[in-house]
This record gives sequence, C-alpha cells and structure tokens, in this order.
Amino acid sequence: MKIALIGYGKMGHLIEQIAVERGHDVVCIIDIDNPEDFDSEAFGRAEVAIEFTSPTAAYGNICRAWEHDVKVVTGSTGWMQEHGDEVRRRCREEDKTLFWASNFSLGVYLFDKLNVTLARLMNPYPQYDVRMEEVHHVHKLDAPSGTAITLAEHLAEHLDRKRGWARGTLLKPDGTTEGQTAVPDDTIAIDSIRRGEVPGIHTIRYNSQYDEISITHDAHNRGGFALGAVLAAEFTRTHKGLLTMDDMMGT
Repeated sequence: MKIALIGYGKMGHLIEQIAVERGHDVVCIIDIDNPEDFDSEAFGRAEVAIEFTSPTAAYGNICRAWEHDVKVVTGSTGWMQEHGDEVRRRCREEDKTLFWASNFSLGVYLFDKLNVTLARLMNPYPQYDVRMEEVHHVHKLDAPSGTAITLAEHLAEHLDRKRGWARGTLLKPDGTTEGQTAVPDDTIAIDSIRRGEVPGIHTIRYNSQYDEISITHDAHNRGGFALGAVLAAEFTRTHKGLLTMDDMMGT
C-alpha cells in the first residue's frame, strides 16, 4: 500500500518504521516546512494518508488530502467537536473517507470496553462518584486528552446520574495548576497532568465513603498507537465513509 504521512514528529517516525516493516511504501511525508507537497504528484499517488499533527491543523490537513481524493486516517484530537458535523456530512454526501480515533491502541480499545462494562455495573450504586485522571507528556497541546473525553462520553452513556464530562484540574509542566476540583454533580470530572515524556495513562476511579474501585490503562510506549494507526490504514484502504475502531474491530 502507498502511504502518505502528515506530521513527522516522534509518532510520524514510528508510524513510518512500522509501515515499512509491514511492507508498505511511504510515498510522501508532509511536515510543517513543506505543506506545498499536498499538491505534489507523490502525495496524489497515496492510497491513504496517516495524519498526526495538532488540534489547529488537523481538519485543514484532512480537507487538503480530500482535495486529491486521498483517504485519511487521523489520530489528532481536540478538533472534532468543532468540525465533526461537517466531516460526517462530507463523508455521507461527498463520498469522502476518514478513519478517526482518539486512540489507536488495541489496549485502549479493550480498556474502553471494560470501562463501559464497569459503568453498567456501577449504575445502580450512586454512592460511588466517578472521576477520571489522564497523564501525558509535556508536548501534548490539548487537555483533557481525546482518549479521556471518549472514555468519559461512553461512561456517561451508561450512568444515569451523569450527563457528560467537565474539565477538572490541569497540572502544567511548570508545576502550576489551573481549573477546578469541584464540578457539577451530574458531570464526570477529568483531571489532567502534563509531565515528562509519558505516552499516556488513563485512570477511572469510583469512590465512596468506604472504598474505591479503579481501572487504569498505562501505555509503556507509543508503539501500540503507531501499529494501530497502520492497521487502521490497511483497513481504510478497502473501506469508505466515516470509520472508527469499532468498524475495524468488528464490534
């Protein structure tokens, strides 16, 4: 398969390595210093583009790839709330293809399924309040993480006492804290921590007066995310529309 990479940071390099190991051909690499290569012959030859950039750049990158009829896989987060309706419309009405996931890790996918199962079990027990914490590296621009938001949304769907999520506290790399500990009772607080080079840790805690139940996913490195992105590209090559991890995993 011919792949284009949009974004060539640490994740882009790792995706390239795994794609080549799996026998794919990386025909074009676009980064911040060569956006004109969207219009290159090399980019036009790509069957799928894998996009990992920033919340402010992602949607524009997707649109530029679509101009050349290149399918897109993106793991960029923090932009779907603003542009999601337009993406869904274009996939439905204009025959565009986008595979979007807040996290491509198989482990995170299974963790989310566990999250939903636990929420269903905890629904009848309002004495347990729920809160979430996510920890990521200091370079991550959005907070809460897209993965945390997805987990919280799925959790709220199965807890009658919660209607959604709210930003809790953010511990910044310089040690300062912003945000609030107290959130409305009918929301799930998501606290964020930015430190070091942490690939990603997500913890969901159900706390009562007497005890606590918690589940955690702790990524050891970025390899699981990168492999998942390449697997998503392989899936996207033969599928159309707005695709998700559920489509790829067959659930």
